[in-house]
Amino acid sequence: MEHLSIGDFARASGLTPKALRLYDELGLLPPHHVDPFTGYRWYTPAQLGRAGLVARLRLVGMPLARIRAVTDLPPHAAAREVEAYWRQEEADLASRRAVVSALVADLRSRETSMTTPTSTLRFRSAVRLGQGARPAQQDAAFAGTTCLAVADGFGPDDGPAHLALAGLAALDLPARPDLPAAARLDEVLDDAVRALAARSPRPDPEGTTLTAVLLDGDQLHTLHVGDSRLWLVRDGATLLTTDHTMVTGLVAEGRLTDEEARLHPHRTLLNRVLDARGADADRLTGRVSPADAS
Repeated sequence: MEHLSIGDFARASGLTPKALRLYDELGLLPPHHVDPFTGYRWYTPAQLGRAGLVARLRLVGMPLARIRAVTDLPPHAAAREVEAYWRQEEADLASRRAVVSALVADLRSRETSMTTPTSTLRFRSAVRLGQGARPAQQDAAFAGTTCLAVADGFGPDDGPAHLALAGLAALDLPARPDLPAAARLDEVLDDAVRALAARSPRPDPEGTTLTAVLLDGDQLHTLHVGDSRLWLVRDGATLLTTDHTMVTGLVAEGRLTDEEARLHPHRTLLNRVLDARGADADRLTGRVSPADAS
């Protein structure tokens, strides 16, 4: 019988050797053979199906104890169990979203309103793009006097990223007094979704990340979806956004270490993206001083 070393099996299955050792200790994915003298683990190609199932269930955040139960079930029963798990996750997420919305509303109600900005700030900026090995330039960037944005698209052509940034030039115009800065960013997001939807259906999936900042007086508003990043570089570098990837979520839940996340085969797999279906974007508002804005 053909055997695979733990390193070869890890590469074939998408699991790390550290994860395989843990799954062996838990009885979730024991090796076919363990060398009695060296303790080295050996697997067979027939175990790749179970390993792939474990990897995908871990990717959606299922706890190990529940994965063990699912992998021991027949396919139809396992499918029902996965559906039940995901319904529970969606219900938990809806409950948490309601709590967060109430918390945000409460915190905003405590803010001291300022009718007149203390200063008017402008960006000084530069943009540079490189196409790399892609057949088309799928990145796009915008730099104005009060708005900056970057988008990293995917799909058969360069459309998604450019559509995402198409409405940003209008944000550099004088602000409408009846429309707050955050709402103006939302309009750009909605316009991009409608433009992408107008291109559907298309043969291949397409979409883009979008990270944008809008300066309104001395307030900086940000909009972020995907894994493009916004940094504050002053006396060091501080990351202001969180990557919307599956591995970032697993790290936050303590299910992956930072080192495992850097080496994970699905580290670039997005769980939030701007496409024809819409975008669940993160938003942040903060005040900036003239020194910070320079």
